[in-house]
Amino acid sequence: MTGVNPDEILTASTGVIGVDFPIEKIQASITNLKLDTTDSEKGFNAASEAILTTDTFAKRASIQFDIDGKQITLSGMAKGSGMIHPNMATMLSFLTTDLAITPELLTKAIRDAVDESFNMISVDGDTSTNDMVIILANGTAGNDIINTQNDDLEAFSKALSVLSRYLAQSIAADGEGATKLLEFEVSGAKSIKDARLIARSVSSSNLVKTAFFGMDPNWGRIVAAMGYSGADFDPDGVSIYFQGAPGYACLMENGKPHHFDKGSVMGILKEKTIYITIQLSDGNSAATAWSCDFSYDYVKINAEYTT
Repeated sequence: MTGVNPDEILTASTGVIGVDFPIEKIQASITNLKLDTTDSEKGFNAASEAILTTDTFAKRASIQFDIDGKQITLSGMAKGSGMIHPNMATMLSFLTTDLAITPELLTKAIRDAVDESFNMISVDGDTSTNDMVIILANGTAGNDIINTQNDDLEAFSKALSVLSRYLAQSIAADGEGATKLLEFEVSGAKSIKDARLIARSVSSSNLVKTAFFGMDPNWGRIVAAMGYSGADFDPDGVSIYFQGAPGYACLMENGKPHHFDKGSVMGILKEKTIYITIQLSDGNSAATAWSCDFSYDYVKINAEYTT
């Protein structure tokens, strides 16, 4: 047995909607479950692979940093590939740390991290019945417990943000049928709300995503998605840039089409990771969202999901 109380076990699930969960298999397996702490790395890797569904690779990472003279370890794993959209959707993520911190501040830190990471990804604009981000802190690092807003909390929050953003990007990059990871950075917005509305709207637009799959520099689709986002912005102050390993190209400047070299843009659009910068002239707020292109294989994967 695990040696822990039933109320210390958190459960998560995913699967085909409407199909009864095979609870009998779970109950039968729990009686034979043993907690092995002799090789935590092996167990961590095995768990990150066991939770995969249509994912093509395991999503996991660890970060170490110092607080109060003690080395802190923060680790995380996630799964998710389809039905991904803000509010997390069909994704699961499990984070652990040996930091000593109060539950209240740990909750605040993870909520802030989720808002700028897992809630800023979209694969297909679809949500589902299952999503979860869990963080556990056991305090064994031996640092003075973080119980107030201070530099130690800020250091932990930064590390948590880095880890969460990495896992979220990994989910977007592994979108069902995806061939490209797309990063949409919005700057110069009136408020963080407006910045996030625009970033989410553009990153979840199927017309935008199919354009990137077909390597079509159709910036009009980006502006259209901005327009129906519900955000408050000045169209005459919009500039749009594409960037990749070959360089960057301006497609729109201060609300007007900007002449660009098609060959240079096509070189960018062939990249596996493409950065789309949307600059506004309305304020100082910014937000980033991640998505992927929309390919023929997405339809194939989901058309044959239960068959």
